[in-house]
Amino acid sequence: MRVGFVGLGRMGQALVPRLLDAGFPVVVWNRTPAKAAAVLEHGATSAPSLPELSQAADIILTMLTDDNAVEAVYSPADGLLADDVAGRLFVEMSTIRPDTIKRIAALIMDRRAALLDAPVSGTVGPAREGKLLALVGGAAEDVERARPVFETFCRRIAHVGPSSSGTTMKLALNMPMAVYWQALAEALTMGVQSGLDLAQMLDLIADSPAAIGALRAKIPAILGQNDEIGFDVTGVRKDLLAMTATGQLLGTPTPAASAALLTYAAASATEWGHQDLAHLVSYYIAMVRETTGGGT
Repeated sequence: MRVGFVGLGRMGQALVPRLLDAGFPVVVWNRTPAKAAAVLEHGATSAPSLPELSQAADIILTMLTDDNAVEAVYSPADGLLADDVAGRLFVEMSTIRPDTIKRIAALIMDRRAALLDAPVSGTVGPAREGKLLALVGGAAEDVERARPVFETFCRRIAHVGPSSSGTTMKLALNMPMAVYWQALAEALTMGVQSGLDLAQMLDLIADSPAAIGALRAKIPAILGQNDEIGFDVTGVRKDLLAMTATGQLLGTPTPAASAALLTYAAASATEWGHQDLAHLVSYYIAMVRETTGGGT
């Protein structure tokens, strides 16, 4: 099975080598060609254009920044759907809005091809280790067709329903996490303002029911001891916009997510936007200190 991969950001850079190491021939395309250098050295080949990539692969994975980037890549004019793609299987792995998936699925179906929406839970570390969780929407037979590919980088493949179900599940999964980091930032800032030690607070929260699974691994980042970026603040802002918009379409109020979005949006307008999401804590502490002139 020939695999195409579009989008060589942090996650793409982690996933393509796993596909290659598993023996899949992989052809790649990225809007910024220089980002392909590392995976080309690992054994991937490069397609000169998106239509040529779709002709060179049996299954095409796309993992991109946002809805606009996804719709541009699947353009029938000059994107993946520009030429005959009958029989191809497309796997859209970006975290975007379910209504975007539905529009792309209709285009692909008209061209006698198939689409799975399969965003993953996990960041760069789990991607490198093959421990992601795939949340897949689409036809069962297409999930089975893609399973050998998913198994190269996933610890679990969850087929959650028809087209766009995987994307909706990803938004539902990420919403509590985004709100958690906002609440944690507020709690830690309150403590710092009162004179408590940040490292000790983090250690105690991590050793209590107030911790999520990811907290312990993120403590070094919060304390400025690790600058690796798993998922940045601006990316969470983008996801929160998709969450609140989807909630609105489905008649579901999202007051907690909407409140968190205000902080992520403010942080994204500063240098903190390109830092790991754990740095929302650092941003919030700095913002409150600037506003109040420091703690007690």
